[in-house]
Amino acid sequence: MLKVRKKLVIGNWKMNGCLERNASLLAELRSMSCTERVDVAVCPPYPFISQAKDALTGSAVSVGAQNLSVFKDGAYTGEVSGSMLLDLGCSWVIVGHSERRSVFGESDEVVAAKLALALELGLKPILCVGETLTQREAGEAEAVVQAQLDGALAVVGAALAGDVVVAYEPVWAIGTGRTATPDQAEVMHAFIRSHLELSGVAAQKVKILYGGSVTAANAALLFAKPDIDGALVGGASLVAESFSSICAAAAAI
Repeated sequence: MLKVRKKLVIGNWKMNGCLERNASLLAELRSMSCTERVDVAVCPPYPFISQAKDALTGSAVSVGAQNLSVFKDGAYTGEVSGSMLLDLGCSWVIVGHSERRSVFGESDEVVAAKLALALELGLKPILCVGETLTQREAGEAEAVVQAQLDGALAVVGAALAGDVVVAYEPVWAIGTGRTATPDQAEVMHAFIRSHLELSGVAAQKVKILYGGSVTAANAALLFAKPDIDGALVGGASLVAESFSSICAAAAAI
């Protein structure tokens, strides 16, 4: 019988935070009681990674980054390398978030290169995929997500089996207050798992998270679906009570 995948909840702070507010939030996250039953991580902006690592050392909450450079090192002003993230104590790194794709022009090729570099360095990547509202309304959602997955598979192949988390984030639901219904989300998660399986990946081992206006109110319904293994949480991860409630909902499944 297949072992049940342990739920995973990751908070993406995006470009938010300050030292004082972070300290209060991190102290509350450190005291969460549900972390034996759910894996939890937070991904603050680069300047606050050390603060988060120091505050969470000795707890069950791990720390990640929101991005990494496609370059290992060198004359690339403003970039942050994966090896630097490791030095700061990061375990995770988000790769290919929709905002990186849409605002900063990251292509599937760039995302795949970052994914491969993260794996090479020993960071655990969270590969983000998802469609826009226009693409969904045109009936192209699955084709878009498949193309994004295939871009990664072409570079890292079966490494997706145990070392990569996939996060499905419908772009139309990120920060909008809209969310895919649990049934809509499950359909796409099941499609992702099926496509990975067809591509030769041991897909039953892959954790697939949902990201897109996850809240304490909708988390339990999402987590009850068989192919939804947790969440990549945006705005709600900045409020300790909300993020704790989401983690508790995951732990209760």
